Amino acid sequence: MLDDPISSAAGSQAIGSEPAADAGRDQHTVFDLDLIKRYDQSGPRYTSYPTAVEFDPAFDAARYAEVCRETNASGRPLSLYFHIPFCDTVCFYCACNKIATKDRTLVEPYLERVYRELDMQSALFDDARIVEQLHWGGGTPTFMSQDQMRALMAQTRRAFRLADDEHGEYSIEIDPREAGGDTVKLLREIGFNRMSLGVQDFDPKVQKAVNRIQTEDETMAVLEAARAEGFRSISIDLIYGLPLQTAESFMDTVERIIAVAPDRLSVFNYAHLPTRFMPQRRINEAELPPPEVKLEILEATTRRLTEAGWLYIGMDHFARPDDELARAQRDGTLYRNFQGYSTHADCDLIGLGVTSIGKVANTYGQNRRELDAYYADIDAGRLPVFRGIELNRDDEIRRDVITRLICHFRLDFADVERRWDIDFHDYFGKSLAKLDGMERDGLLGVDEAGIGVAPKGRFLIRNICMAFDAYLDAKQGPVGFSKVI
Repeated sequence: MLDDPISSAAGSQAIGSEPAADAGRDQHTVFDLDLIKRYDQSGPRYTSYPTAVEFDPAFDAARYAEVCRETNASGRPLSLYFHIPFCDTVCFYCACNKIATKDRTLVEPYLERVYRELDMQSALFDDARIVEQLHWGGGTPTFMSQDQMRALMAQTRRAFRLADDEHGEYSIEIDPREAGGDTVKLLREIGFNRMSLGVQDFDPKVQKAVNRIQTEDETMAVLEAARAEGFRSISIDLIYGLPLQTAESFMDTVERIIAVAPDRLSVFNYAHLPTRFMPQRRINEAELPPPEVKLEILEATTRRLTEAGWLYIGMDHFARPDDELARAQRDGTLYRNFQGYSTHADCDLIGLGVTSIGKVANTYGQNRRELDAYYADIDAGRLPVFRGIELNRDDEIRRDVITRLICHFRLDFADVERRWDIDFHDYFGKSLAKLDGMERDGLLGVDEAGIGVAPKGRFLIRNICMAFDAYLDAKQGPVGFSKVI
């Protein structure tokens, strides 16, 4: 294992040599193994604040509908997320809401309900509001037939006004085993211009251990087809911490990915929680790499990707310097939601399909998580929102602070004070005190101007954000969350 801290560039600027709030603009990253071991604990991923564990049935479909109508005065653009839950086979590591089945006749009755939900949702929003983002996730969206995919997009265009190809960001999650060149061609024809490819690991032994047999040729064929069809952004997902992985074996996968140069990479930590996710019970725990090997994999992967030119955006994500995410991080417009990092912070997000979560104004609302319950609501003519949360002023202030830190690695106190009419030190005195130890360890710098996350604090950004999370204080710790590394 490599013992020296690593950086994505030769040398890193000291945090104290410039205002702390400006230090985060430097997009370098340092992997400090000692600090990561010391700070590795459980914590939220902050795809939302408050997190989903705070959602309450008191926020119901009726209140959701009221909020949606109220937002029409804002004229904000929209974002649509469609959850397609079906998968042909179950990957043992998966923690997503999915239905593993060979029965493709299940898709049509599901889509019939999604169409009706589309109609109910679109009735809440003014026709003039433009959909700037659209995402199909799963499950496996390409479990649908080509005719079904074409019909779903057509129904969406009838219900909502979609931005043109030049301005819209329309993305889809792809399992390369379920998408040939003809499927990629169809997806581009119906409007998709971005895709994310699930790979996880090319090692056949690892693939067998997690029940995801996927050849490199299958993956590369989809990637090449996407480039030929004019997809503007291609991302690849990897997972470290799977059975039988070693640093050496995983680096072989990383080198193959580097050779084809995707625009973005996600390198996720596998969280083994078999009591919560039944498929994980089929993983042989004796084959899981120990914590020190997981850190060795992450360290080697980070070193190699940064040497090859990718920037660490945060929270498992790497991007090329000219990618939209990297540019948005530099200019302060990067955002984070349930789909990860985004460049459209000003959109109201509408979740469609079973278990989907939306964010409209200062609320989050989630659809039914069980298929039968989702169907029952739709068949009764009801929106399937069954729980959520309406943020109070403190929630909104803390969400703003956490979002700035997790997206930009910096925080300007004056900006926050102007926006919320607060004195930052008075309001967040307890939170700032929690950062003292992190500041002594060099994870961040704090001065009168603000907070700047140091290059070696970026892998521990979740720890830093947790200092501003009021709900963790009430719970006396981050109960029920995954490890930060």
